[in-house]
Amino acid sequence: MPQLRLLPRRAWAALFSQLLRPPCTSSPGAVHCHSQVAEAVLTSQLKPHQDKPNFVIKTPKGTRDLSPQQMVVREKILDLVVSCFKRHGAKGLDTPAFELKEVLTEKYGEDSGLIYDLKDQGGELLSLRYDLTVPFARYLAMNKVKKMKRYHVGKVWRRESPTVLQGRYREFCQCDFDIAGQFDPMIPDAECLKIMCEILSGLQLGDFLIKVNDRRIMDGMFAVCGVPESKFRAVGSSIDKLDKMSWKDVRHEMVAKKGLAPEVADQIGDYIQCHGGVTLVEQMFQDPRLSQNKQALEGLEDLKLLFEYLTLFGISEKISFDLSLARGLDYYTGVIYEAILLQSPAQAGEEPLSMGSVAAGGRYDGLVGMFDPKGHNVPCVGLSIGVERIFSIVEQRMKTLGERIRTSETQVFVATPQKNFLQERLKLIAELWDAGIKAEMLYKNNPKLLTQLHYCENMGIPLAVIIGEQELKEGVIKLRSVASREEVAIKRENLVAEIQKRLSES
Repeated sequence: MPQLRLLPRRAWAALFSQLLRPPCTSSPGAVHCHSQVAEAVLTSQLKPHQDKPNFVIKTPKGTRDLSPQQMVVREKILDLVVSCFKRHGAKGLDTPAFELKEVLTEKYGEDSGLIYDLKDQGGELLSLRYDLTVPFARYLAMNKVKKMKRYHVGKVWRRESPTVLQGRYREFCQCDFDIAGQFDPMIPDAECLKIMCEILSGLQLGDFLIKVNDRRIMDGMFAVCGVPESKFRAVGSSIDKLDKMSWKDVRHEMVAKKGLAPEVADQIGDYIQCHGGVTLVEQMFQDPRLSQNKQALEGLEDLKLLFEYLTLFGISEKISFDLSLARGLDYYTGVIYEAILLQSPAQAGEEPLSMGSVAAGGRYDGLVGMFDPKGHNVPCVGLSIGVERIFSIVEQRMKTLGERIRTSETQVFVATPQKNFLQERLKLIAELWDAGIKAEMLYKNNPKLLTQLHYCENMGIPLAVIIGEQELKEGVIKLRSVASREEVAIKRENLVAEIQKRLSES
């Protein structure tokens, strides 16, 4: 007997809609016409199932799923980051995952080619957001907000070649903190660097260094070296690749692809080797060429003031003035910074990782004005934490150490040693839930006690409450410490208070 196959609802709908139509003709062949239509509908619906190609189930390139164990680690990282943002007075904000394409274009320089464009389905040209900074500037301009301290955690998308081992993906999470408004120089900038230090220290990733430069100093350097102003951003974009390419390759790109004279590139090479603290800032004031450039002098003045504030914050030893730091995004106008790990955490048997920057940011005073009809600017400075790279480091460390991760926060398990006690378990667990206690039970009418206790141990649940005929008769509940396996009888009316007491002590 041939095997029958159930049709999808859409197939039945299409079939009946054809059968209910008037006959194709008034001839005796009308029935035959109906049968042909029915056969055609059935064939069209069944064909995809019959000719189904070999389909590989996987996530798209540059993306990944996160398991419950990974989500626990990720949430701990995000909790630490967001709690720091809140400690500094930031308010939460969210924006759409996609923006009008024109909002995002011409904001990222050469990286604009990495923006994901969406197909036009509603009369608007749209793109997935590339970062959280441009949408924030759009929000400020659209709502005429002149002053705001905000944080934003959300996904962004970039069409670049993913390097999973280095924590680089096409879809990834960003955690941003920004201060918008007209304030005295370098005070908000110093706080952003302080926040970076607090987060990286709190995550215990190992020793780190924050490189600092200023776009005005960089542009001044380009000018005195003989770079045409029209090529400032293009040359800056090449220098921004020094964390991925050697100076020889970057120099070749500037000369061969950007059209820079070799001697100009060599002069830039002399400057970008310089890095140090406030002493280097003082030296640059004495540089015979750089000191003649007005833009560079403005940047140096601000950096000198910035280091004064960083010293007061107690973090100046973590900061390095580095003339090779460029930050490729077009919208930066002043101080720029980038945090790197000096070494991956050297745990036993752990392979060293080259993770690149784990946090970055800077000042962008002209971005909001690009969206304001009258060009009114709102000065802004901010930072972004590289959650994916940090997560890769923490995850690898935990794998190396074989750390066990609890995937749920269940505090109490409701168990029974006897059959036909589902109703009593349901009443008891409802009582715990109503008291705000995180509780679980097995979804079976008559589970075995050993199975229930094994579940507690495997899931790391600290307490179990056991109810049976004897306990019900005496008006008590057995409270079991899962780790020590000690049990004590507690009066039913005192159970919640006793559980809460034990949980507060643990």
